[in-house]
Amino acid sequence: PTSRLDEFVEPTTRATRILYACPNLHTSQRLVQLDIPTPTFTRAPGEASGSFGVESALDELAWALKLDPVELRLRNHADRDPEEDKPWGSKSLRECYRAGAERFGWSKRPDRVRATRDGHLLIGWGMATAAYPAGQRDASALARLRPDGTVLVQVGSQDLGTGTYTIMTQIAADALGLPPDRVRFELGDTQMPEAPGSGGSTTASTVGPAVKMACEALRARLVEMSRTDARSPLSGLAPDAIDVVDGALVARAEPSRRDPLAELLRRSGKDEVTERVESKATEARKAFSHYAFGAQFVEVAVDEDLGEVRVRRAVGAFACGKILNAKTARSQLVGGIIWGIGMALHEHTVRDERTGRVVTRDLADYHVPVNLDIPAIEIITIDEVDPHVNPIGAKGLGEIGITGVAAAIASAIYHATGRRLRDLPMTPDRLLGLGAAVAGGGAP
Repeated sequence: PTSRLDEFVEPTTRATRILYACPNLHTSQRLVQLDIPTPTFTRAPGEASGSFGVESALDELAWALKLDPVELRLRNHADRDPEEDKPWGSKSLRECYRAGAERFGWSKRPDRVRATRDGHLLIGWGMATAAYPAGQRDASALARLRPDGTVLVQVGSQDLGTGTYTIMTQIAADALGLPPDRVRFELGDTQMPEAPGSGGSTTASTVGPAVKMACEALRARLVEMSRTDARSPLSGLAPDAIDVVDGALVARAEPSRRDPLAELLRRSGKDEVTERVESKATEARKAFSHYAFGAQFVEVAVDEDLGEVRVRRAVGAFACGKILNAKTARSQLVGGIIWGIGMALHEHTVRDERTGRVVTRDLADYHVPVNLDIPAIEIITIDEVDPHVNPIGAKGLGEIGITGVAAAIASAIYHATGRRLRDLPMTPDRLLGLGAAVAGGGAP
């Protein structure tokens, strides 16, 4: 639904169109205007809700065919983008299935419902595929050598707590050949070079290339200044014969020949040397389809008497191009899975039927997971080289962790109880009465 004043459409069918090889696929969406405020997007809009639908259907199909859910997905793996008929820039989904299933112990999963108990609790296992587009937008960046030999990098971006400061400092230091403590990265000011807002998991893949290109341009300019300066120890050397080591330009074949960056700047008579670049997605990129992929595995415990579901453990395996920082990447993916648990079991926007107003307006009424709701979460990242997605080879991973989680939990609830739930959130009131559920069969 949307309001009568504006249109808001979530791309809920996109996951259905790209996840599996299917020659006779058609999707459609209908938009209904109601007397409600205009909805808006939040994390993984469309993909989170859409993946619940298609992945729940895949689980039902697996039970109907008496086929392991992982095996069903492997048999229908899309080697090309089914929607656009393009090759993938990179796709390591099979490796995600394998690594996630192995770490989770999926091979020990009973092939019937209501097969495992822990005391009075029913135990179930479920899995689902995760996917999210790997986009890139336009951005600009500036890199400036300062008199003390340090480099200032600026982009008008933002850090929402995702680690942008950290990874951009790393990218800049790597491109310049400097240690990270010789680089200062700044953002958050509209006077800085323009960059888009944070959305669509594109900050790293958009700002990162701009930072890399600006720093490479500055490095190339400094090398040229040094090799063409008769007073420089590196005068006359070819550009590819010069490295940057510990804040100095160094002759690769003769490391004792050094030209410190601060000294180079002093000799030039300049206060600073600045390079500013704009990064855009290339035409070559458009020849490929770009997505991050993953596989979600969960175990749930269901209390039949109380209708309570607890996620006891979760394993997520993801292929998101080059991982720029293992620590911040893990935090993003864990956070996504937590959002997915909230989507599956807790979060519900309730409206007053008389006015259309949202009545779950704050954290007193809108339930989100707390520490005791979250189990041990294990993250696996698959090494993936993608020369096509962008100059740094990275795919955004801020939202992919959410996708597939709700479907995996619904699958696990069915495996535990024999009861198929198709509405979210899967709260105790919807689970009460499990004694009347299918007790021993395999059909949904």
